[in-house]
Amino acid sequence: MTAGQVLVIGGTSDARQICQQLDDANVRYTLSVATPTGQQLAGNIRGQVRCGRLEMDDMVAWLQHHGTRWVIDASHPYADVVSRNIAAACEQAQVLLSRYQRPEQLPDLTHPLLFYVATLEEACAKARELGERILLTTGSKDLARWREGLPDKTLLARVLPVPEVVAQCAALGFGVGDIFALCGPFSAEFNAAFYRQYQVEVMITKASGAEGGYLEKVQPALDAGIPCIVIARPQPAVSGEELLNSQDAFARRLRRWLAAQ
Repeated sequence: MTAGQVLVIGGTSDARQICQQLDDANVRYTLSVATPTGQQLAGNIRGQVRCGRLEMDDMVAWLQHHGTRWVIDASHPYADVVSRNIAAACEQAQVLLSRYQRPEQLPDLTHPLLFYVATLEEACAKARELGERILLTTGSKDLARWREGLPDKTLLARVLPVPEVVAQCAALGFGVGDIFALCGPFSAEFNAAFYRQYQVEVMITKASGAEGGYLEKVQPALDAGIPCIVIARPQPAVSGEELLNSQDAFARRLRRWLAAQ
């Protein structure tokens, strides 16, 4: 088996744990990450690592060139466009696709200050009603859309400490007091102090699960009387037995895959 016959996609902690399971099973594989940051987060896995974004046609060509037989999509739960491109490429190349999607944390949590929305635009509409100083903990990808949707608010961007991300924030008009380049997840105590220190009036986040520190972000905000807006996850592009929601589920799928070889 060559390294290209199994492809793991994603620069997440989930992807790294999947790679470690493949290492333990002595399966050769390639991990595909979009950015150098994802490459760094891969750590000391034994698989090959390729870095760079792949458009759908490029992905089809890569799968066909390497004789890929199994793709494991472990990209971020909110990387909807990426996941749908992966699904389309696997369908075109006739390659088995499994989707690993970390479970949500406290999906049924309710509170008068907790607001669930389906889209970024809905989040903007709700945030306009709730406060002036708005903390964004949703990553850097959509900062321009947040700027456009909330032009009259003070936006605080908590983003990864990567030079190009900080430069992106500055180019969008975020000042030195609005950019917080930090690598999470963070404890509830840290978040509580952060909210107090920077006088956060509204916190916007995603249902990123325990790995993303979801509860540690939301609960201190609610305890402090700060409204929280949570953007719901997109529907996965994979369903049935190929939709995996825990490392144990992946371990069982891996055993079945190995048994069929």
